[in-house]
Amino acid sequence: MASIKDPFEFQDFDDSGNLLEPNRDTVAISIDDDSKFDSQTKAAAPSVDAYEEDTEASDDQAKLLSGQKKDAAFWTFEYYQKFFDIDSYHVKERIIGSVLPWPRKNFIHVHLRRNPDLYGPFWICTTLVFAIAISGNISTFLVNLGKPNYKYTPEFRKVTIAATAIFCYAWLVPLALWGVLLWRSNKVMNLVSYSFMEIVCVYGYSLAVYIPAVVIWILPFMWLQWLSIVVALCLSGSVLVMTFWPAVRDDHPKVYIAILSAIVTFNVLLAVGCKMYFFSKPEELPENSSGPTVGIQKLTT
Repeated sequence: MASIKDPFEFQDFDDSGNLLEPNRDTVAISIDDDSKFDSQTKAAAPSVDAYEEDTEASDDQAKLLSGQKKDAAFWTFEYYQKFFDIDSYHVKERIIGSVLPWPRKNFIHVHLRRNPDLYGPFWICTTLVFAIAISGNISTFLVNLGKPNYKYTPEFRKVTIAATAIFCYAWLVPLALWGVLLWRSNKVMNLVSYSFMEIVCVYGYSLAVYIPAVVIWILPFMWLQWLSIVVALCLSGSVLVMTFWPAVRDDHPKVYIAILSAIVTFNVLLAVGCKMYFFSKPEELPENSSGPTVGIQKLTT
């Protein structure tokens, strides 16, 4: 019978040198491998600055998506920068919508869509200012053309006067209207409210129809000039009335009649005032009468 070997029996290990030989089934770790692993880890790991930048960018994006990021103050350039960030396609669409208004279509809801801009209104007002000044000078030249004592001198003051009138109308009238609508919305519930920039945008685009009308005023035909004024007033006034009618229709009849009448009245005053001041026919003096000649005749008598 074979003897059973006791596992707890003391044994002599003669080949002690074999213990230091590497085993195929074991894993050996050396100092050089650790240094290589650390260098690879440092190269693969992102830097602290890059991590902080990514964290700040993600926080800004999350705030923008959630609407928690604070807007810039209105006296800073950052506040107005977003109102000039618009494609030319949208500007063209809004100009066409202001020149060709459709019944029962609100300009703010259809074209602005809660995204007003100042790029279009600014250049429309600027173009209208120079169109009025240049057309007024050309009209004066054509009216006085052929007179022997007439000498043409450009009137640059018309640019300043036209700029003051147009930009005051495009900013002060919307400011007053916005204040009235804000006051009435606090008095009467369920009134449609518009922001100040939306009102400024509507007034700016409503002036686009006057640019071709001003060019027509160069022609020395009084009936054609007044016809273009009437057409421009109807188109521009209809845009304003149809836009602000939903904001006042639930108010008292006397109130919304007064507001709409004021909107139309200021529009008429601007058009007729520019026509009468910049394109009025100069008074003709008698051919044989002038100031210095009359004074000399009195002295001789």
